[in-house]
Amino acid sequence: MDALKHDDIHQRPIYIETPAILSTPLSNSTGFKVYLKLENLQVPGSFKIRGIGNLCQKAVLKGCKRVVCASGGNGGLAAAYAARLLNLPATIVLPTTTPDFMAQKIRDQEATVEVQGSVWDESNQYAMTLAKDPECLYVNPCDHPDIWEGHESLIVETKQQLPCPPDVVVASVGGGGLLCGVIQGMQRVGWGHIPVVAMETEGADCLNVSLRENKVATIPAITSVAKCLGALTPCTKVFELCQKNKVISKLCTDKQAINACLKFADDHRQLVEPACGASLAAVYSGILKDLQTQGQLGEIKSALIVVCGGSAVTLDALSKWKKEFDL
Repeated sequence: MDALKHDDIHQRPIYIETPAILSTPLSNSTGFKVYLKLENLQVPGSFKIRGIGNLCQKAVLKGCKRVVCASGGNGGLAAAYAARLLNLPATIVLPTTTPDFMAQKIRDQEATVEVQGSVWDESNQYAMTLAKDPECLYVNPCDHPDIWEGHESLIVETKQQLPCPPDVVVASVGGGGLLCGVIQGMQRVGWGHIPVVAMETEGADCLNVSLRENKVATIPAITSVAKCLGALTPCTKVFELCQKNKVISKLCTDKQAINACLKFADDHRQLVEPACGASLAAVYSGILKDLQTQGQLGEIKSALIVVCGGSAVTLDALSKWKKEFDL
């Protein structure tokens, strides 16, 4: 796609409208209707283009000349994609844990890739030093009002696509940008009373730890296979929103996340990352039903799962994880 003309910046978003489908396999296995918002179908492969695209478009109108982003992979790919469409040079800083093929996908979007740090937080510190020029846009993939505003569109779309409001919404959490957008979007469309289940994997559970300790907490390291949930600290906004809204923080194991990715591939012929498998595990591993049994959720006639996607997955990677976790 050619770079967007300046006039188009006001007229159309960079992200695409994705379908919200009724999953027959999951509905049959759970006993309630399971709707899947397929953000994995975004061109860069994940929901992140909604928020990052919104941030970049607004920055161009303010005179931005360059984009710098630190990312575990998907945020950087979205930033590189948005920058290319907006005809801006981009530098993406990746941690050493990001697979080489993801770095190449980012280079394919004409961005410069630098590798710094073993986790996102370290990459981010370096990215901030590169973005000191006032004409440079520093992109934090999780922590900016324009990011959250962009992610709101996911829920606004879904409200038009579903026959009625769901009884529960499920989303994965890394740094918290998606969850911020989901909660704000739900408030915007009149779904503020609906509970949200925030899914993390054990070992990438900075929000769960923060809520248990009743403060924004930093975990010592990412030990989960779900590297794209790999923020050591959640953004302050998501912590605040979780305290003011009905958010249930739940963890799944890496094995449950990988199992969900494998079953989703069988059921829907689509590949997603373990970070996305965390939200799918809420249905594939019966976590929503457990919450009902425990009295934390009421009757569920329908559930909405945000299939956040992720490009850092291949058939080979899924096959290796399947063997590693004896699935």
